[in-house]
Order: sequence, then C-alpha cells, then structure tokens
Amino acid sequence: MKIALDAMGGDFAPQAAVAGALLAAEQLAGRATIVLIGQEDAVRPLLQAAGPAAAALEFVAASQVIEMGEHPAKAFQQKQDSSIAVGYKMLLAGEVDAFCSAGNTGAMLVGAMFTVKTVPGVMRPAIANFLPKLHNNVGILLDVGANAECKPEMLEQFGELGSLYAQHVLGIANPQVGLMNIGEEEGKGTPIIQEAHKLLKDNPHIHFVGNIEGRDLFNDKADVIVCDGFTGNIILKMAESIYDAMDEKQIQDPFFDKFNYEAVGGSPILGINDNAIIGHGRSTPRAIGNMLMQGFNMADSGIVDQIKATFKS
Repeated sequence: MKIALDAMGGDFAPQAAVAGALLAAEQLAGRATIVLIGQEDAVRPLLQAAGPAAAALEFVAASQVIEMGEHPAKAFQQKQDSSIAVGYKMLLAGEVDAFCSAGNTGAMLVGAMFTVKTVPGVMRPAIANFLPKLHNNVGILLDVGANAECKPEMLEQFGELGSLYAQHVLGIANPQVGLMNIGEEEGKGTPIIQEAHKLLKDNPHIHFVGNIEGRDLFNDKADVIVCDGFTGNIILKMAESIYDAMDEKQIQDPFFDKFNYEAVGGSPILGINDNAIIGHGRSTPRAIGNMLMQGFNMADSGIVDQIKATFKS
C-alpha cells in the first residue's frame, strides 16, 4: 500500500510535511509506504538531512504549488504540475491508495470532483470530521464545509455516507444517525430540515434516531451527526476554540485534548471514488502523521468499495 502526501501543503510546509511523514512511516513499520509529492529543491534537502530514516519514504517531483489564497478551480486547472494535481493523478492511476494534503481545501475538493470524481449516485461529496464522545467513543459529523447549502436528499445521503464510514472504519456495528436541529420534535427546523427528517426516517440502510440538538454533540445519542456544511463548519471551529481556550488557561483534560485538530490530523472527503483527506492549514508534524495514518486506515478498510456498492444498489 502507498499513501501520498502533498509535501507543499500547509503553513509549515515542507518541513512539517517531511517530519510528519517520518513519524507516520515509523508507526506504519512497513505496512505502507509514504510518497511525498513536491518541489525537488525544497523537499530533497530535508530528506537528505533526515538520514537513514528517509529510506522509508518515496519522492515524486511536482514543479508547482497551489497557494492557500489562490482561487481553487482556476489554480487547479492552470497548475497541472502542482503537488495537489499530481497527487490526484497518481490516485486516479492507482499508483497510490490514498492522498492527503494540508493545502488549499478548495483545490482538494475541486481535484476530487474533477479527477477521481464522485461515486455514481452520490449527489455531492461531504467533508467529515470526528467527534470525541464522553464515554471514550468517537463519532462523525458531516458535512463540515463542502456544501454550505444542502437539499434534503443530500442530507439523507450524508447520513448513509457517515453511517458506512462509522461502520467500516470506526468499527461501530450499528451506527446511530442523528439530524442536527433546533429541537428534538419532528416538526422543528426549516422546511429543508423537516423534509430531510422524513427521508432519513424512511431510509432502510441506516439506523436513524431522529433530531438531535447542539448539546448532544458529545454524548451517545448519535454516532453520526448530519448537517449542512455551513452549520458543520461553525460547529467544528467552535470545538477547536474550546481546546484553544482551555490551553490558554492551562487547563488540561484528556477528553478536551481530543478537540485538538492534531489528534486526528484531517477530514476525509466521503462520496468520491477514492481515498482523499484534507488536513488543517496549520498542520504540525504530529497532525500530518495522524492524517497519514487516517489515510492508511481508510484504504485498509475498503470504505470506498462499500460506498460504491451501497449507492449502486
């Protein structure tokens, strides 16, 4: 198995990317190879400085970089030898089993849509993120930013995508799916949310438990929480701010340590024909290493095949 990493993506690239790749390679212990993609003059010296440890990594040259502030679609189209474009080409060709990047989020989404493409039957891919649970479990929240506005049918599909991920990657036998709303009653929320509730309730492929509220994010009412990308992104950033506030006040707690983005490393794009993960722009080596491990776990689980089979039927 090979896991590709955009070595030029993120605020601290390529140094953090190379250091994170070395951490992941050590943890993988030969189960998979990390493939770094980036500019030769920036990455090669770092690999040489790493010494014998760098022998566990592979390198593929890409002459261009899509910067954080660039227009995603335009940059991806014009920079076909960028580290993101090359990574997706390798993914499409089957040369790697997963592609990870802490670079331009929009370019990662554009690359997914136009290179490996959406699974037939899926209306729109979603970005998922992980929710720590109070009783040592972990849940999943989607969408967290790919789709600011959603049709009811899209929210229903997010429930299916999240349920499949929870089952096959997180190992939850019968994931409970909840719809984020302003109240538990069926009649609450906007017309879109009300219609999504009906669709989720009637969907035979998921275990729908109804509406849940913001206070239920971290309890055991739902393993999969469905919302539009606008709401999900606000929830995600709020959770990150809780960790930052506690860290600033020097309050340490094992549960709230899980709110640190470094602990997970990245967010998978679900509903595309291969494994792709988007990391935080300010990813540290620890975050990069965890993102790569997540890429390995996704590829190892066969989650994409499970999604294809579900939406084919």
